[in-house]
Amino acid sequence: MLTDKPWRGDAVILFIGLQLGAVCLGGLLIGLLDKLGVVAFKLPDGLGAIVLGTLCFQGVTWGLIAFFLWQHELNWREAFGLRDAGLGRALGLAVILILVLLPVLWGLQAASDKLLTWWLHHPPEEQTAVELLENSKSVWFRVYLGGFAVLLAPVAEEFIFRGMLFPFFKQLGLPWVAWFGVSGLFALIHTNAVTFVPLFVLALALTWLYQKTGNLLASITAHACFNAVNLALLLLLPNLSAT
Repeated sequence: MLTDKPWRGDAVILFIGLQLGAVCLGGLLIGLLDKLGVVAFKLPDGLGAIVLGTLCFQGVTWGLIAFFLWQHELNWREAFGLRDAGLGRALGLAVILILVLLPVLWGLQAASDKLLTWWLHHPPEEQTAVELLENSKSVWFRVYLGGFAVLLAPVAEEFIFRGMLFPFFKQLGLPWVAWFGVSGLFALIHTNAVTFVPLFVLALALTWLYQKTGNLLASITAHACFNAVNLALLLLLPNLSAT
């Protein structure tokens, strides 16, 4: 089972180091372009800044995945479970999991929003990407954000958190860190207080799915479905409320 794959410690450390380096470099470039007055990179919500930021994290991850798999003499089909005999059942379980979990996650987000509003005495800020998607008049930018949310991000994030870090900490004899520490880190990188709890619960569910099926494509599919449904609601809700 791929969930029990013994990853090389030096390969994991190199992956994380290169990933952090790419994120830091992207941040420096965005900050420099912002200082130079390039409008598209005006912080915090410049379109260019968002695109470069996503490419320096999730985009770079695709290249790092290829290198990581080469280090372990694995191909993409083996790593993502494309050859598994139970692939269809694993994908079906992924869809069912998200359908059952979505109302729970929405309820947790609503509760977090109310709690933080009461605690902070004003509504918490929305995620930058959500604000951009709601306010952007560019069809192409919406297409980019949609493709990023449904295709690019789920593959990159699921490989890092479920495919690499989860089995790595398990092999170190740290199952609690593998389950709860990695899930907490997944929620934390989205840098939004309102979504932290629901994303933490989502991460635990995706980890369970990966452990249950041994198939990374199952957790990717569930993650992509979650993003796709929320994206669709975000785009359709203004129209529905106007009718």
